[in-house]
Amino acid sequence: MAAPIISDDPIYRLLREGKIDEFNQRILAGEKVDLTGCDFRHLNLQGIMTKGLDFSDSYFRQADLRGVDFSDCDSLEGASIHAAKISGAYFPKEIRAEELVLSLEHGVRLRYHA
Repeated sequence: MAAPIISDDPIYRLLREGKIDEFNQRILAGEKVDLTGCDFRHLNLQGIMTKGLDFSDSYFRQADLRGVDFSDCDSLEGASIHAAKISGAYFPKEIRAEELVLSLEHGVRLRYHA
């Protein structure tokens, strides 16, 4: 597994700068962003719209994901949510609760089949 990357993509950079509303507007306007394998450590992602986004192999260690709805994202396969704040977060129904707990407590990469 490759180390998470800090991409030079300007839309990804909006997330790193905490500009969630601008990120959402640009995604809704049809702009594309590649978020696979990205580093989201310690970021506050509350309010991010995830529909159609691919977070495969991404790293969310200690990120604030409270209330984020990942149910319509393209994929969380291989992502890690180690020590993230996930209160009120909504994950794809294919991910079992035990899988989420293993990732949250031990950093295990999420495995599931959509």
